[in-house]
Amino acid sequence: MLTLSKLTTMGALALAALSLSACDLGPKKSEQGGFRGTSVAQITDPDNTIDPGTVPPPPYELPPPSGPKASEVYQNVKVLGHVSQEEFDYTMAAITQWIVPADAPPEQAGCNYCHNAENLADDSKYTKVVARRMIQMTQNINQNYSNHVKKTGVTCYTCHRGNAVPKYVWTDPKPSDGRLMGNKRGQNTPSPVTAYASLPLSTASMYLGLDAKAARVQSKTRHPTTLNLKGTKDAEANYAIMMHLSRSLNVNCTYCHNSRAFAQWGQSSPQRAQAWYGLQMVKNTNQEYIHPLTSVFPANRLGPQGDPYKTNCATCHQIQRKPLGGAQMAKDYPALLTLGPKGAVPGAAPAGTAPAMPGMAAPAPAAAAAAPAAAAAAGN
Repeated sequence: MLTLSKLTTMGALALAALSLSACDLGPKKSEQGGFRGTSVAQITDPDNTIDPGTVPPPPYELPPPSGPKASEVYQNVKVLGHVSQEEFDYTMAAITQWIVPADAPPEQAGCNYCHNAENLADDSKYTKVVARRMIQMTQNINQNYSNHVKKTGVTCYTCHRGNAVPKYVWTDPKPSDGRLMGNKRGQNTPSPVTAYASLPLSTASMYLGLDAKAARVQSKTRHPTTLNLKGTKDAEANYAIMMHLSRSLNVNCTYCHNSRAFAQWGQSSPQRAQAWYGLQMVKNTNQEYIHPLTSVFPANRLGPQGDPYKTNCATCHQIQRKPLGGAQMAKDYPALLTLGPKGAVPGAAPAGTAPAMPGMAAPAPAAAAAAPAAAAAAGN
């Protein structure tokens, strides 16, 4: 004889089964990212894809590189003066399309967003000064960080996508008021900077800012020493930056790491080395190109601590493994692929070299592709 409690239990189970049957999870796709048996795989849902967005075509056919130089035709051309005047116009037309917001007022639309309409050579608008530096930043990334951007490269559109300020940027957070009640010591508030984890809020500054440090907390020896002793807060901050990378690319930890040996380069996927180069690229971008423009930006383009909006992994990737789904835009804009003759920036990696991975000398161009294997052999 069924009791009331048994009937209640059976009813609850039946309701649960009905609920689950109505929720069709669908098939999943497993993609191996490393050697078989190394626990490096990505599980994705084919029905839950992210739209990479529409990549704008070139404004018109790329002009030939011949003809008078831009510096010979226009006044006060400081960055792209070495390209032809026709290619300069072509590049400016594309940048306008990529940066100026669609809802900009008429006085700011088109060329007027950066230029004084009465005198195009005038440098009175901060947007023009910033745009020059951002062009150099793009050239530097394409020239010196091919270990990360590969042949795809980047353009202004990679980050901006029709917005004057890219969607995913960061500034130093507002400090705590110091009171005992409510003083969270920079923690315990979910933040998009840490993929909405309740972890240290200054993680971006710690690993991607002016005084950025290496994202490493694991001891290289069997026991901690005074040279590599790390505490709980260090581990939390390290975890937070890893969560940022994971969220920015919409991947899980095993996209780069072997889940049974996180620290071992030899058991990691090739993407781990590419991610390492990406972190160096972001740090260089913030330190050498964006932060020095602090005095140029108006107050409304600065954060609560007075620092400008800076880049992180999400700025380019925007929750995709490859920005814009891997669309190769940069090849259509040769003026953005290399620094100009006078465009080298102090502190940036020289032409034809890449930053060195831990425990390695900077690889020569031909050896750059072998950096991950060399790092694995070095045990870093």
